[in-house]
Amino acid sequence: MRHGRRHQLARLAADKERKTNERSGAVTNGVAAFFFAGVIAFAVYQAMVHPDTPLPDEWNPTAPLRISDPVTALTGWKLNRAVASQDQCLAVLDGFAALRPLAPLEETEQCFIRDRVELRGVGQAGLSPIETRCAIALRMAMWEQHSVQPAAAEILGQSISRINHIGSYNCRVMRTASGPSTRMSTHATADAIDIAGFELADGSRIRLLDDWESAGPQAEFLRSVRDGACNWFSLTLSPDYNRLHADHFHLQSTGWGLCR
Repeated sequence: MRHGRRHQLARLAADKERKTNERSGAVTNGVAAFFFAGVIAFAVYQAMVHPDTPLPDEWNPTAPLRISDPVTALTGWKLNRAVASQDQCLAVLDGFAALRPLAPLEETEQCFIRDRVELRGVGQAGLSPIETRCAIALRMAMWEQHSVQPAAAEILGQSISRINHIGSYNCRVMRTASGPSTRMSTHATADAIDIAGFELADGSRIRLLDDWESAGPQAEFLRSVRDGACNWFSLTLSPDYNRLHADHFHLQSTGWGLCR
């Protein structure tokens, strides 16, 4: 009996030592793995910020957005970072937009333009002077560069010389199909711009009111740039949404991703 008891105690002691060793080994392995991951992360970061990094800017999360860069999976993330800061927004637009920074406008508690600019053009396309937010200007520039001009070249065989709008800032409540709402419109903070049509390099015009339901390339172009706007604006509404948008695209910098 005593021999069996001693054997049982020895086995329990051995099991305890084994478990202790396993826990110690697991901790050691975890520390080693964490240290190794830290070394790898540091090396990757250094590779990204090194002046001679082989990583293209469009794929480098530490490189700021450039409008002319090819579109990648990081472009939308970079755009959202850029529009969050007026200084960064203006820096990205430098050389890609005709604009003038303005002092913030504070009309009421509900109607204001914080990062206010006067916009006269984006890329190759002019606009009638319009006061809006820098965020709208940057999203317009990305849309013109990566959606509007490529669609015009492919479908119409020429470039767009002008983007025609019907306003951005407007201190008013939201309009709905059933009448005025009690909510303020995103136009009250210049978080949206309404686009009525385009002018081509040859002087011809495309208007949503005239051409959305047409059977020609104009309608194809309008649907292509509507779909393209959904990549650069948080909310895009077209004549497909309701009758209130029969004559314009509503392009909004804030929203929940509706594209219609």
